[in-house]
Amino acid sequence: MSVSGIHGHILEVTVVGCNKLKDTEWISRQDPYVYLEYGSTKYRTRTCTDGGKAPVFQERFTFTLIEGLREINVVVWNSNTLTFDDFIGSGKIQLNKVLAQGFDDAPWPLQTKTGRYAGEVRLIMHYANAKHQASTHAPTAPPYAAPPPPQVPQYSVPPPTYSASYAPPATTYPTPSSYPSSYSSYPSSAYPPPPSAYPPPPSAYPPPPAPSSYPPSTYPPPSSYPPSTYPPPSPYHPPGPFPGLYPPPPY
Repeated sequence: MSVSGIHGHILEVTVVGCNKLKDTEWISRQDPYVYLEYGSTKYRTRTCTDGGKAPVFQERFTFTLIEGLREINVVVWNSNTLTFDDFIGSGKIQLNKVLAQGFDDAPWPLQTKTGRYAGEVRLIMHYANAKHQASTHAPTAPPYAAPPPPQVPQYSVPPPTYSASYAPPATTYPTPSSYPSSYSSYPSSAYPPPPSAYPPPPSAYPPPPAPSSYPPSTYPPPSSYPPSTYPPPSPYHPPGPFPGLYPPPPY
């Protein structure tokens, strides 16, 4: 996509922070800050006191774009009070993506003076004229519209092969008339069993007692109670003609 015609447009750059910075302090934590340079425009963030290896800034700056200049120089320093600031790392921010798409939030690597890895800096860049450039340099491009789905009638009615792939339910499952026929195979006389299968009639059991024998006679029999006089009369002294006389008259 062409990004020509950017001269004088505004580019917004937000310095979010840094990560995995090279530590230049031996005792205390370092105090980093970020320095940006684009053409003659230069910005410096505040110092993140005790930011160490992962300082956070969240500061926004605006740059007026220059035709033909597609990068921003970035340098990260460690702020010192009594001595000169320590160089941590530097890098170049490429603007091709943000000028073409209008947005870029990728982290950018930093290097030491000897070319070694010194961490990364995170920027968020916005370019509001990216869409305007696309419409200016491609006037014949029609607005995007989803093409109609091809051959819509094919999907309005399911193909006949789907219905033919399934067997008709009449041949797969038994007909209603065949279901109860399994019960008709049992003989109707099998249950309940005939009367001959039950226990024999009452005549086969012992006959009930005769009515005359129940209830039983009175117990004990009336004739045996009360008992006879006790002691019974002695067989050796049969009653004499003179009952009640004692001693009996001599014989």
